[in-house]
Amino acid sequence: MSQKPATHIAQHQDIDALPPFQGLTSDRIVMPASAAEFAAAVASIRVCPCIGFDTESKPTFKIGEVSSGPHLIQFATTDQAYLFQVGLPGCLDAAREVLHAPDVVKIGFGLKSDRSRLRNRLGIELHPYIDLGTALRYHGRKGQVGLRGAVAAVLHARLRKSRRLATSNWADATLGEAQRLYAANDAYGALQVFLGLSAAQREMLLHAVQP
Repeated sequence: MSQKPATHIAQHQDIDALPPFQGLTSDRIVMPASAAEFAAAVASIRVCPCIGFDTESKPTFKIGEVSSGPHLIQFATTDQAYLFQVGLPGCLDAAREVLHAPDVVKIGFGLKSDRSRLRNRLGIELHPYIDLGTALRYHGRKGQVGLRGAVAAVLHARLRKSRRLATSNWADATLGEAQRLYAANDAYGALQVFLGLSAAQREMLLHAVQP
């Protein structure tokens, strides 16, 4: 994908004063556990022209330790999130179908490491996609925009980001509710930021996407 000139947004100076981001609740999160359930999830995702996307990996804490992730692949539509646990039957085939789908644009933040891990560990290429972390810029500032800042700037809401959850064990076979909500709303938040941009801004970003 080739990025065109940045889309500029106004940085919010007091994020903590904003109302909380209304993310997905637990009943809107789907975790397929069999090949049939993965196939059903893919069918639901494939009808969407744009989806939120992210991955999670078990953190590394030792110098020189190489990540064995991704361990979780997240997709979000406008009303549901799908958490794919790598290693379960049918997961890789399902993830590959979504990530390779030419008519589904994957939207996320800071996707460089996600792409690298998908390619090097799972042999999956991500395309087409929009990395809002590089596509968006604050007025008068350089550097990437993060999900929390973008949610504040575009949606005028406060997204809670927990370091404890971010560095939790994403390779665990049983993820807790807080982990599920965190992972789901990372992907869902990215999609909502994109949808919260103006029609002209969205069109510009989509026009820059290469198959």
